Amino acid sequence: MFTNDSKNEASFLTSVTELRERARKHIEEGAVTEGYNADRQVVIKLLQTALSTELVCVLRYRRHYYMAKGLNSEPVAAEFLEHANEEQDHADKLAIRITQLGGEPDLNPDNLTKLSHSEYVEGRGLKEMIKEDLVAERIAIDSYKEMIDYIGAKDSTTRRMLEEILAKEEEHADDLSNLMQVN
Repeated sequence: MFTNDSKNEASFLTSVTELRERARKHIEEGAVTEGYNADRQVVIKLLQTALSTELVCVLRYRRHYYMAKGLNSEPVAAEFLEHANEEQDHADKLAIRITQLGGEPDLNPDNLTKLSHSEYVEGRGLKEMIKEDLVAERIAIDSYKEMIDYIGAKDSTTRRMLEEILAKEEEHADDLSNLMQVN
């Protein structure tokens, strides 16, 4: 419990007076306070790579949604569209976090495939589309795990966001693996 009397506070807590003073320093830094322990530029670069990867995935899933044809195409197309929308949500979260850290999301189409960990592979036929999306999800899973390990306790907000995205990527991989068995 914070008090105004630092003599009564637990030794690991910062006094309210000091918290207030620190909050007024470097106010232009927004959400990034003196307690931020990560290298912001490295984290922004990692997040930019993740953002590019997500946007490439959005585009690939959307193409697969529109190009899905055949007997079993309707439920598969619906899955592609659902994944595209969820990948867009991930991209939005990543872009917001980049700006919170003082960066600028790079949405330049010329840079997306250069920065993305996954490739934009169109695929021919449902099975190949599913396979390419599954490969991309597996790449994303490994990438997010490495980012989470790197960030560790240095940036708990970014770590939690990446962990949430990772869980959804694992769900996508499971969905696609199940579709591979059916088609």
